[in-house]
Amino acid sequence: MLQEFKTFIARGNVLDLAVGVIIGAAFGKIVSSLTDDVIMPFIGLITGGIDFSNKYVVLGSVPAGYTGPMTYAGLKAAGVAMFGYGAFLNAVINFLILAFVIFLIVRQANRLMPAKKVAPAGPTEVELLAEIRDALKK
Repeated sequence: MLQEFKTFIARGNVLDLAVGVIIGAAFGKIVSSLTDDVIMPFIGLITGGIDFSNKYVVLGSVPAGYTGPMTYAGLKAAGVAMFGYGAFLNAVINFLILAFVIFLIVRQANRLMPAKKVAPAGPTEVELLAEIRDALKK
């Protein structure tokens, strides 16, 4: 089993996958920053200063001794049950940006890669048998 695992790890595809996961995680952080620090503030400016990351509905009760900020992050840290639709909106925008960028990368990679040439089909079985028959007639 150990030898099989070593063979599995030594394959190029596994290493490529590992590199892809690491780069994808770093790229995800860049997209999150783009959404949280550039796009959402711009949308907030257009909508009159609305901060979507702090939009929520409290579903549970706030603890009696809670003295922290009444923000999404503060209440979430206190364990209050909430519906954070602003954070969800940010996550959806992150996903759409990531999906679009991945689409563009795959689209460009498909254009750059040469098309696979289909090998010309050889003679069919019937044609081979006809050739053998003709050769035997001679």
